[in-house]
Amino acid sequence: MLDAVRMAARDSAGMESLGLPPRNLVLGDWFKEGDLGFIFAPRGIGKTWLSLAISTAVANGRRLGPWQAHGGWPVCYVDGEMAVDDMLGRMAGMEAGPNFTTLNHEALFHLSGRVVNIAERETQQALTDYCLETGQRVLILDNLSCLASGMAENDADAWEAVLGWLLTMRRHKVAVILIHHSGRNGLMRGTSKREDSAFWVLRLDAVDEDKAGNEKQARFISRFTKERNSGKPQAPLEWTFQTGPDGLTRIGHKEADKLALFRQWLDAGLNTAGDIATEMGVSKGTVSKMAKAAQKAGWLASDGRKYTLVS
Repeated sequence: MLDAVRMAARDSAGMESLGLPPRNLVLGDWFKEGDLGFIFAPRGIGKTWLSLAISTAVANGRRLGPWQAHGGWPVCYVDGEMAVDDMLGRMAGMEAGPNFTTLNHEALFHLSGRVVNIAERETQQALTDYCLETGQRVLILDNLSCLASGMAENDADAWEAVLGWLLTMRRHKVAVILIHHSGRNGLMRGTSKREDSAFWVLRLDAVDEDKAGNEKQARFISRFTKERNSGKPQAPLEWTFQTGPDGLTRIGHKEADKLALFRQWLDAGLNTAGDIATEMGVSKGTVSKMAKAAQKAGWLASDGRKYTLVS
C-alpha cells in the first residue's frame, strides 16, 4: 500500500499530468457522472414519477423541464416496490427506449427466487459487476426502504457498509440515485450521514393541500436541499404528470410559487423569518414580504417575531 500511496501522492502539476478527464455532465448543470444523489418525499407524492422521468430523459438524451440531457446514458433502474404491470405502464408512458433497463423485484424473484438487498455485500458486488459488464452509467435504486432490508435507518455505522460500495461506484464513474422517504419532520428519514457524500439532494412536496398522486397523475414541487455541481441556486419547480388515453405521459413544469413554498415551511414547523430564509435560500427581507402578502390574504398571523398559520 505504501508504494501505491507514493505513486498517487502528487502536487497540482503532478495531478494534472495524469490526464484524468473531468466528470461529464449527465443532466442540466447539476447532475454529473459518478454522482451520488438522493430524491426523497413523503409516500405517494411523486418520487417514482420524477426518478423515472429523469432516468428516461438521461437514457434517451431528451430534455426534462428546464434540464437537457447531455447525450444518451445507459440507465439501470432497480425497482424494489412496483408491480411489473405498473412499471411497464410507466415505462411505456415515458417511452423509455432500449437504453433504459429495469431490474424489477417481482421479475427477479420469479426468475431466480432471489431478492435485491444493497445492505449485503453479495448484492453490491452483483450490481457493480452488472453495471460494468453491460456499460450502465446510471443506477437508480427505488427505494431505500425496500432495497436495504435489515439496515437500521438511524444507525450511521450501518450506513457505512453501503457507503463504501457507493464510493466504489463513483470511482467507476457510475452515478447512483437513491430514492427514499421523508420522516415526520419533513427531512429525509434516517441518519443524516447519508447526505455527507451526496453531490445533490432533491426534496419533493405536495402542492398546497393536494393529495398523493396515483398511477395516472401526480403534482408536486421539487427543490434542492443540497447541490454542489452547478455553483448557482436552482429554482424550485412545480411538476405535473398526466397519463392520457393514449397511454403517454405528459410532463409539465413551471417555477414554483414562492408563497406556496413559504406556506409549506410553515406547515413543516418553521416559524421565524431567519429559519425560513435559510431553507428557501432567500433573504429575510424576502420572507417578510411574503409574510405580509400572506397576512393580507388572511392565512397568516405574526407577533413580530414568529409566524402562525390562521385556520
